[in-house]
Amino acid sequence: MKHLSSNNLIGIWCSIQLPILADNSIDFNSLKEEMDMLTNTSIQGIYSNGTAAEFYNQTESEFDGINEMMADICHKKRFPFQIGASHMSPIISRERIRRTKALNPKAFQITLPEWLPLNSDEQLSFLAEVIEEADPIPVVLYSPGHSKTVLTPSDFKRISDRFPQLIGIKVGAGGLEWYAEMRKMNGGLAVFVPGHRLATGIKEGVAKGSYSNVACINPNAAQKWFEIIIDNIDEGIRIENQILHFFEEGIVPLARAGYSDAALDKLLWALSGRSTTSPRLRWPYIGVRDHVVEDTRKIAQRILPDFFQV
Repeated sequence: MKHLSSNNLIGIWCSIQLPILADNSIDFNSLKEEMDMLTNTSIQGIYSNGTAAEFYNQTESEFDGINEMMADICHKKRFPFQIGASHMSPIISRERIRRTKALNPKAFQITLPEWLPLNSDEQLSFLAEVIEEADPIPVVLYSPGHSKTVLTPSDFKRISDRFPQLIGIKVGAGGLEWYAEMRKMNGGLAVFVPGHRLATGIKEGVAKGSYSNVACINPNAAQKWFEIIIDNIDEGIRIENQILHFFEEGIVPLARAGYSDAALDKLLWALSGRSTTSPRLRWPYIGVRDHVVEDTRKIAQRILPDFFQV
């Protein structure tokens, strides 16, 4: 399978979710069902071990089993996939790349280490090690806003100039000033913004796609929206405003109530009812309850009816 580059890393990619049983173990049967379903959609590809896949709360044998299953399914179907090798520990992140490199993903996703913030020299040291370990497979950096080390547009240019093997970044995005700075960056990275802000990101001349929370609701609908954005930006923005309306009414109150990003992504996944994966999170984290799923589904069906018809 040919690896990705900053030129062809585009579009909608959807995270697998981590199905957790009542005894706190991983439901690998539901996980296979998820992967089979996602690899029959129109999206660009799937990826493992993002936030919704709870990469921070797995044993290493579980990590290996998840990615071996994904690679087997995707290679058989010739469906693109990326492996999330992130971990709070830089040593474990590097070892995850080393162990799964033979699975030949189209790219690896990583985050910077957590617990302590990294200065600029430490950032470069970490990236140099993991990029060398991944070679010749390219790397995508996930830089969430809640990270201990928050990177700026100038930081992205600094690291992209140093590491051509770093082909993309997943960011939280910002306001007009942030987009202006990102346009100046000119670092050659494929920039991926949050799914519910994709039309704005493309309109601002910055985004090439999304590792999409919106795709959790309906992958095919998210892909169709991406194509609409490319063909008709005004219509794409109109749909984005609908999505933002749903988020403001159905998701933001839950975030304010203390639910984590992982809990909310799993909620979005559960809205369609297409999978046996429940919104349960692995201990000690708490997912939304079934009645919350039902209430949020009603809001989504009212505001985003097209996402339940595609």
